[in-house]
Amino acid sequence: MSHAESNEALAERGDPAGAPGRPVTISYIAETAGVSIPTVSKVINGRSGVASETRARVEALINRFGYRRPSSSTRSNLVELVFDQLEHMWGVEVIRGVEQAARDNRVGVVLTEFGPERSAVRYWIDDTLARRPDCVISVAQLTGEQRDQLRARGIPFVVFDPTGELPDGVPFVGATNWAGGRSATRHLIQLGHRRIAMIAGRDRILCCRARLDGYRSAMEAAELPVGADLVERADLTAEGGRAAAVRLLGRTDRPTAIFASNDLQAVGVYHAARELGLRIPAELSVVGFDDLPIAALVDPPLTTVHQPLAQMAVAATELALALGRGDRTPNTGIELATTLTLRRSTAAPVTAPSATGDAPPR
Repeated sequence: MSHAESNEALAERGDPAGAPGRPVTISYIAETAGVSIPTVSKVINGRSGVASETRARVEALINRFGYRRPSSSTRSNLVELVFDQLEHMWGVEVIRGVEQAARDNRVGVVLTEFGPERSAVRYWIDDTLARRPDCVISVAQLTGEQRDQLRARGIPFVVFDPTGELPDGVPFVGATNWAGGRSATRHLIQLGHRRIAMIAGRDRILCCRARLDGYRSAMEAAELPVGADLVERADLTAEGGRAAAVRLLGRTDRPTAIFASNDLQAVGVYHAARELGLRIPAELSVVGFDDLPIAALVDPPLTTVHQPLAQMAVAATELALALGRGDRTPNTGIELATTLTLRRSTAAPVTAPSATGDAPPR
């Protein structure tokens, strides 16, 4: 018997009108009531935030179909969040979103970190199987063997922001990285930049490839060349961004703008620009990706692609919990939209003509 059947799917079954043989699950009640799964969950758990008319409609369906919450003995009331390494604000935003969803669903959170040497990898899966959490949200990339072990124990999992290609059917939550890369580059093109460089992440990282492809798409659409001298690969760190920017800005025909694969790389670009005596944005425009809190704190504040990390974490937790309850989920692969956050690190290049034909002020 699967974990899904051992939870809500084994709540008292009935034959709802028009759906013979269909299990009475939260998702079925939500579909019938015309509301979201979290709304039904709030009604079942007696939480506020639901209009009285909606609450009455949901409660009537719960009574009609004889839905019962699974007994506490079948659930651990734990969500396990697994990281490779928790080292900067990116991970903090993810934790914040998971904890928010966990509070809303009245479950606890267990945080597992492999660490820089991945020393916890050997023991993590055994400990997790022993804890038997309701579900796992994995920021670390699970091996095929680990996925099989979790499935064998009926523990559903969701991969957060996958860094590599996943087999069909593996649940995940990510962001529109390609669209984000394109929007960042379009913004710089619209400002008048023509020599736009990109600091790409390592090619093995899926989101980095997508952001680079978005950059290339925008450049090609504007009929701008993307030569090897305009793309540098680096780690997703401030030091990686600094070293790549030094190489780019040391060239004779240096770029007037740099799009970095994440905000930490962009901070490294700031460091390189200051070392070389270049002013941002008067002599160099910079765009990052993620919109971490540091983006608003650097000087000048960083224009960046907002990746809704906390909302992605909420979505991943809600999806994992729904799978653990045995609910039918319309999508097991979710991508949340990215948006461009404009601040003061971008401006027209000094050589670009303004709308009136005059050179823009420095």
